[in-house]
Amino acid sequence: ILLILGFLSTLAVIALIAVAVTQNKPLPRNIKYGIVLDAGSSHTNLYVYEWPGEKENDTGVVQQVEVCKVEGPGISGYSHATEKAGPSLAQCLRQAEEVIPSKQHQETPVYLGATAGMRLLSLENKSAADKVLSSVEKTLRSAPFSFQGARIITGQEEGAYGWITINYLLGNFKQSGWTKFLHSLKSISETSGALDLGGASTQITFVPKELSPESPENLLFFRLYGKDYRVYTHSFLCYGKDQALQQKLAEDLQTVENGSLLDPCFHQGYQRTINISDLFRNPCTSAKEKQFPFRQLYIQGEGDYQKCRRNIQKLFDKTHCPYSSCSFNGIYLPPLQGDFGAFSAFYFVMNFLNLTSEQSPVALDKVTSTIESFCARPWHEVKTAYQHIKEKYLSEYCFSGAYILCLLENGYEFTEKNWQSIHFLGKIGSSDAGWTLGYMLNLTNMIPAEEPAVPPLSHGSYVGLMVLCSLVLVAVLLFAWLLFHKPKCLQKGTV
Repeated sequence: ILLILGFLSTLAVIALIAVAVTQNKPLPRNIKYGIVLDAGSSHTNLYVYEWPGEKENDTGVVQQVEVCKVEGPGISGYSHATEKAGPSLAQCLRQAEEVIPSKQHQETPVYLGATAGMRLLSLENKSAADKVLSSVEKTLRSAPFSFQGARIITGQEEGAYGWITINYLLGNFKQSGWTKFLHSLKSISETSGALDLGGASTQITFVPKELSPESPENLLFFRLYGKDYRVYTHSFLCYGKDQALQQKLAEDLQTVENGSLLDPCFHQGYQRTINISDLFRNPCTSAKEKQFPFRQLYIQGEGDYQKCRRNIQKLFDKTHCPYSSCSFNGIYLPPLQGDFGAFSAFYFVMNFLNLTSEQSPVALDKVTSTIESFCARPWHEVKTAYQHIKEKYLSEYCFSGAYILCLLENGYEFTEKNWQSIHFLGKIGSSDAGWTLGYMLNLTNMIPAEEPAVPPLSHGSYVGLMVLCSLVLVAVLLFAWLLFHKPKCLQKGTV
């Protein structure tokens, strides 16, 4: 009997294990794809995302698999040749065709979001902006994908989608099991703030500690995975790094008498000549336009960080604040809260200066001294050290570094105390930090408002637990049988 029971128990265990292994055997991958084009002020990037089609859209499931930088300027740069805006995207669209299986082309959504460059063009020349978007739409419709729209997104949307992206990728929206329990014990903010810097605008977005009725136009409400988020966001048009430089030069020009400017924000020995008409061509600088006795401005670099910083500070009006606290230009800013992810140009500039170490974030005084030392290097030395970088970009890193510090310290009032709460992010996992992933997640409704009802255990955990319980049960039954029904051969002989 004992042998029969043991044999049957062994068969039962083998059967349970076989069922568990068969049930959890990996299924063929059913992958879905999506494409988003980020039409920025200086250039356009195309991103391809993928996610498992049969799986509930859990945090971190969507990932970036391809990025393609479009050759040439941003689409707003085609305002005088609008018919060329769309065809400029063709090469990157062909690259996306190669990445995505051909049988899935027709079901793959493609979106284009244009940011501050097109917002400025729309203010300056709405007809040209409409023609650019029409050209872009024509090209996207001719691609083999499912065209879902090409439009200019607002500054608020850009800030909000950037915030959604980094928190989605960091896993801050949805937790389960022990992760959820441990997350609830955190005393710090559950989500990270987002700092975005482009060529024409900059955004700050975070969840304030306390919700204030002040400036309701800067507050957005989201319900994600069954939780409410009250988010502060503001976009400063004309305060991206390129337009900030234009603003500074327009301000400096007011005091120039002979058409020559000694500029502390460029390296000593650097020279640049710009047309006055080009400087006042867009809405960020047009208010300062006046008649000058010269048509060109001749710029000579001085390489003085402290002077440069003082010049930049003039761009931030801190003289009036109609609220309890402000950033600059009379815009409401609640007290800063939690960690911040700083991406786009924040990351690119600080990474060039070797100031993005995540292992031990660089202290503010070290950041300042590094930028000051870089600005002090003569231009011929900088050119020799960085021959692989285009001269226009290389020449502006001194200004951009000083501008970033001025924006974060003077504009948003980060201090030595909370500086290390800023984390400069290029990628999170395999995906670029930016607004595009959040945009796609929102438009495809991939983050549900309510947390989906799920059983307490996954199927694999359930089967595994059943096998374990069965083994324990068999062991207990065998032990009990042996204890109470000893075979005669094990019993003591009687006299």
